[in-house]
Amino acid sequence: MSPTGSARIWSIAVAHKKGQGSTKNGRDSNPQYRGIKLYGGQFARKGAIILRQCGTPFKPGYLVMRAKDDCLMALADGEVRFRGRKVDIIPADPETPRLTCVAGA
Repeated sequence: MSPTGSARIWSIAVAHKKGQGSTKNGRDSNPQYRGIKLYGGQFARKGAIILRQCGTPFKPGYLVMRAKDDCLMALADGEVRFRGRKVDIIPADPETPRLTCVAGA
C-alpha cells in the first residue's frame, strides 16, 4: 500500500512468444544422385547415362563419351562392359566395328 492508503498496480507489457531471430544453419543442398546407372551386361540406348561421378574414377572407353560434369554416356546402342577403370559399349548393330584388343599394344 502506498502512504496515502490506495494500492497502485503497476503492469509491464512482456512478450508472450519468443522472437524469431535468424540462424546460421537452415541450409541444405539438393542430392547429386551419383553412382552407376547401368551395370555391366545391361543394354544402353544411345545417349543413356551409364554412370555419374565426381572426377574421373571411371574413364570412357569404346563408344563412350565423358560429359562436362564427368558422367559417362553411351554413343551407340549396345551392351555395357566394364574393363577395370574403363567403360565400353559392345554395339548391338552388326555394322558398327567392334573393339578388338591387340596383343602388345
